Amino acid sequence: MSSDSLPPLPQNRIVLGCGQVAVDFLATVASFPNPDDKIRSTSLKVQGGGNAGNASTCAARLGLNPRLISKVSNDSHGKGILEELEADGVDTSFFIVSEKGNSSFTYVIVDSQTKTRTCIHTPGYPPLIPEELSQSSLLSALDGVNMVYFDGRHHETALVVAKEAARKNIPILVEAEREREGLDDLLDFATYAICSAKFPQAWTEAPSFSSALISMLLRLPKLKFVIVTLGEEGCIMLERSVNGGSDAEEMDVQCLLESLKLIKDDSKTIPTCISSVETKLSADGIGTITGKLFVGTAEKIPPSELVDTTGAGDAFIGAVLYALCAGMPPEKMLPFAAQVAATGCRAPRLVSFL
Repeated sequence: MSSDSLPPLPQNRIVLGCGQVAVDFLATVASFPNPDDKIRSTSLKVQGGGNAGNASTCAARLGLNPRLISKVSNDSHGKGILEELEADGVDTSFFIVSEKGNSSFTYVIVDSQTKTRTCIHTPGYPPLIPEELSQSSLLSALDGVNMVYFDGRHHETALVVAKEAARKNIPILVEAEREREGLDDLLDFATYAICSAKFPQAWTEAPSFSSALISMLLRLPKLKFVIVTLGEEGCIMLERSVNGGSDAEEMDVQCLLESLKLIKDDSKTIPTCISSVETKLSADGIGTITGKLFVGTAEKIPPSELVDTTGAGDAFIGAVLYALCAGMPPEKMLPFAAQVAATGCRAPRLVSFL
């Protein structure tokens, strides 16, 4: 994306992330191997990764000033992670560096044929624990912050940060990629949530995707909106009404979702967004929420331009952080985030260390 296409920089650009950083070993292969196969990669890239690391890097490249709380070991991987993040403008002064153990790393198999990636992750050791983050460091990390983002890792430390952020009335964005230990407690503090396609139903046990969104907002009264990312299918967002909308018409959420999908323009290659009016959205056996439903499309990338989807979801989150800080409405935020995610799919990230 060119700098001319970016929205104006927000006045307060400081965001704080807390979560995972890693080294990614991305091996591109002609096609995914069968069991017991021996194949050669067509290319190998070694670069920084991890959800929080990627999202923070994206936010920094867009113009925000991200800080990051995480942990690495004093090994070659850990040093490379810190150097790459700092080079991109991420403040790593709140990292914990262990003299022993290993930093996180992930083997990523990128299939050129299907344009998919398979990840094999090795967690860092020893893990980050709350006692390693002093109260003074925590307060310094939160000083002047516009938004706090959690990727669900380091849950005990994340919960300490979330409680202090909530006490200071700082908005909190939680990524819910899959069910993790401690994620329920973290979601209780969430102002915003961004989920993977399977998470809402898995977490709520609701009978359908759309009713699961209603269930999430009912279970999490502090939540202003939930976004579900759907890859090349775009995203769905349910936003809670601020004023209650007592005069709004009641409609089944699944029917409304299907009606919005029918009127979206699939011929457009650039990301778009359509939304409902403020409505009382109901789901049988779940309940009712007054709000708006949004359907966002993904950018259509020609197969010849699609290189690698690794980190696309993290880029989407980094762009949402930017959009929230800039006060962008959902109708602009969702296409913007989709465009940022698509940009990362068109070209591999630069190798910063080997």
